Amino acid sequence: MPPSRGSGDTIRILIATDSHVGYMEDDAIRGDDSWQSFDEVMKLAKTHDVDMVLLSGDLFHENKPSRKAMYQVMRSLRMNCYGEKPCSLQIISDTSTAFQGSFNHANYEDPDINVAIPVFSIHGNHDDPSGGGRFCALDILSVAGLINYFGRIPENDNISVHPILLQKGGTKLALYGMSNVRDERLFRTFRDNKVKFLRPGERTDEWFNLMCLHQNHHGHTMTNYLPENFLQSFLDLVIWGHEHECVINPQHNSEMGFDVIQPGSSIATSLAEGEAVPKHVAIVSVTGREYTVEPIRLKTVRPFAIKEVKLSDVKELKTVARKKTNRTEVTAYLIELVDELIEQAKDEWLTAQDDDSLTKKDSPLPLVRLRVEYSSPDGGQFEIENPQRFSNRFVGRVANVNDVVQFYRKKATRAMNKKGNVDEQAIEHLIEALGGSIDNIRVEKLVQGFLESQTLNVLPQNGLGDAIGRYIEKDDKHAVELFVNDSLKNQLRKLLAKGVSTEDAILEEMTKEKSQLEELFSKGLYKWKTKGKQEKPEDWNSDEDGPWNGGEDGPSNDAEPLFIGSDMSDSQSVAAPAKGRGRGKAATTKKAAPKKTAAKRAPAKGRGKKVVESEPEEEEEEEEEEDNYDDDDDVVMNDIEENNDEDDEEVVVPTKTTARGKAAAKRGMSPPPKAAPKKAPTKPRAPAQKQTRLPFSESQSQSTQASTGGRKLPFSSQAAPKPTARAAAKKKPLVISDDDIEDDDQYEPAKTQQSSRSSRSRK
Repeated sequence: MPPSRGSGDTIRILIATDSHVGYMEDDAIRGDDSWQSFDEVMKLAKTHDVDMVLLSGDLFHENKPSRKAMYQVMRSLRMNCYGEKPCSLQIISDTSTAFQGSFNHANYEDPDINVAIPVFSIHGNHDDPSGGGRFCALDILSVAGLINYFGRIPENDNISVHPILLQKGGTKLALYGMSNVRDERLFRTFRDNKVKFLRPGERTDEWFNLMCLHQNHHGHTMTNYLPENFLQSFLDLVIWGHEHECVINPQHNSEMGFDVIQPGSSIATSLAEGEAVPKHVAIVSVTGREYTVEPIRLKTVRPFAIKEVKLSDVKELKTVARKKTNRTEVTAYLIELVDELIEQAKDEWLTAQDDDSLTKKDSPLPLVRLRVEYSSPDGGQFEIENPQRFSNRFVGRVANVNDVVQFYRKKATRAMNKKGNVDEQAIEHLIEALGGSIDNIRVEKLVQGFLESQTLNVLPQNGLGDAIGRYIEKDDKHAVELFVNDSLKNQLRKLLAKGVSTEDAILEEMTKEKSQLEELFSKGLYKWKTKGKQEKPEDWNSDEDGPWNGGEDGPSNDAEPLFIGSDMSDSQSVAAPAKGRGRGKAATTKKAAPKKTAAKRAPAKGRGKKVVESEPEEEEEEEEEEDNYDDDDDVVMNDIEENNDEDDEEVVVPTKTTARGKAAAKRGMSPPPKAAPKKAPTKPRAPAQKQTRLPFSESQSQSTQASTGGRKLPFSSQAAPKPTARAAAKKKPLVISDDDIEDDDQYEPAKTQQSSRSSRSRK
C-alpha cells in the first residue's frame, strides 16, 4: 500500500542534484538559466510542503562561485525555506561527526533561526573544498544557517560514513551522505576495505536507509567509477549525483537489493544526448520501510533538441556526393534539419508548460545540436561549410549561436582481412608479439620490426628507431636530421682514415662500422646528439649583430674564436662566435707561453676581412725567439692593412710585441698606408679622457707616451696571444686615421700621432 500523503508518519523529501548555479552566467542569452531552475526547485519544495530537501552535490558550478551566483542561491533559500511552520523532523543521533562544522546541530534546531524546510546537501566535484582550511561554498551557506552541509570526507584513504538519524512519527530514517572523492582513489579505497558504514545500534531493521553520493555511475575506465556492488546491501535507496542524464524512476539492483534514482542535472551544461532528456526532480515519500516516488518536470529549463545524421545514408545526397562541388546542396539539406529541430524543441517546451494560453512565441530560444558524419562514400565526397559560419545563420532563433552543428568523420578502428572480415586472431598475435598489451607498444619497436625486413648498409637500425621515437614522443624536430648527419660523418671519417677506395672495400667498412655502432648503442655506450636552443649571450647587441636565433644554426663548439679588439677580463672564458656576428670576442688566462701553433682561420661575417695566417717556416723562428718573450709585456693592438682594397681588408690577430719586432721598428720600417677601420662596439669611453690610439703597453718608447700624454685605454693586458714572426716584423702599434676620429673636443688631431711617427722613423 502506498503511504498516504497526509500521514503523520510519512517523511516527504524533495530530491535534486547538479544545479550548477553560475554556469555561463556571463552569456547574454543563457546567463540566468542556472539560478532560475534552482529557484524553481526551491519553490516546488515550498509549494508541495515537503519535510526536507536533499541535494546530491554540485549546487554551484565552481568551487569559488561569483557574488551573483551566491546572491541568487542565498536569496532563493531564504525566500522558500524560512518560515514560522515548525519542522516535524526530529534528530535522535549525535550530529557532531556528521556535520563537523562550527555548529554541530541542524539549522532548524537553532533557536535564533526559523527554518520551515531544512536543506541537506553534500558537495560535488565542482563545489568541492579547497585552499586553506579546506572550506567550500557550502560552508558559507551552512554558517549562515541556510543549509545543513554533511557527508564530509576528512581522509580519502580511510572513510567512515556516519548516518544522521531522523524520525517523524513511527518512521525512522537513517540518512547517509558521501561527498565527492576522486573516482580512482575511491575505487582503491573500497577495494582495500577502507570504507566503513555505521548503523544504528538498536532495531536496525526498523530504519529506512537512504544514501546520497556524487560519483561516476558508469565505467569510463576500469577504475574511474563507483560500482554499485561496492555499496552496502542494507541500503534501501541511493540518490546518485554527478550524472546529468535524468533517470527519475527507481532502478532496482537485484544483486545488492536496493534501488537507485538518478535525478540528473537541472540545466544542460553540455550539448549531449543525455542532456536532451526532459529534466525532473522527485518527491520521495517514506513511510516505515516503504517509499514512493512522485516525478515533477521542471518548466524553466531551456528546451534542447539534438539529432545525428550520416550524409552517406541520405538518399537525397547519394547523387550529390559524386559532384565536384556540392557544398550548396549539403548546406541546404542541413539547414532544413536545423529548422525541424527548432520546431521540435518549441513543441516539447509547450508540452512541459501544461498551459493552453502559451504559444511558441512565448518559448525561450532553444538549444540545438546537429551532429553530422560526412565520411566520403565510395566514389564521392561531401563539401561542408565552416561550423561557426553555419551556426551564425540562426542568430535570433537559437541560444547557442556558435556551435549548432558538429562535423566529424568516423575512423576505421577494426582490422580487416582480405575478405573484409575482422581478423581477431591476427590482432591477438600482434599484441602478444609487442608485449601482451597495447600500452607496451613503442614506436622504436615498430620501426625496428619494419627495418629488419629492409637492407640498411649505412645507418644503424636501433639508432634510427630511437631517433624516430624521440621525434614522436619528445617532439624533437632535429632528432632524425642529427642522427643521419652524425652517422654519415662517422662513416666518412672512418673511410678517409683507412684510405679505402674500391667499392667492395667501402661497402665492407661501412657495414662493419654500422654493426659496431649498433652494438655500442644497444649497450648504452653511444648516444646521439640532441639539438636545443642556446641562451642569448649577455654581450649580444641586436642592433649590430642581428636577431638572436637561439644558436640552432650557429657554428659548432669546436670553432676557433677570432680575436679582434676584444675587451675581456681574465676571468672570462673563450666563447665561439655565433653566426651573423660582426666580430668574435674572447679572452685567455695569463699563463706561460706554450709552443706556438699556426693561427686557424675563423669567419668574421659582416666585416669582409681576412685573417693573416702564420706560415710553417715562421713557427720555427718563433720557437727560437721564445726565450725573448717577457710575461709582463703588455698587449699591443695592431690593425695593419695589407691591401688598399676595402672589400678585401686583412686583420692580424692581436699579438704581443717581440724582440724581432722591436728590432724591425728601430730599423725604420714604416707600415703601408692605413685605411680607416670600421668602428667596433667597445666599452663606453669616459668623457674626460683624450686619446689618439688604441691601448699600448708601458714598455713602449717614451716618445710615444709623450705624444699621447701618457694616457692609455683600460684594456686587459691578456686579451690576445703572441704575434707571429712576420706580423711582428711588419706591424707597429695601430695609428688611428682622421676618418676614425669624431669631430668633437674629446680627441686630439691625428697629425699629432703622425708627427710622432715621423720623428721616431728618422731616429
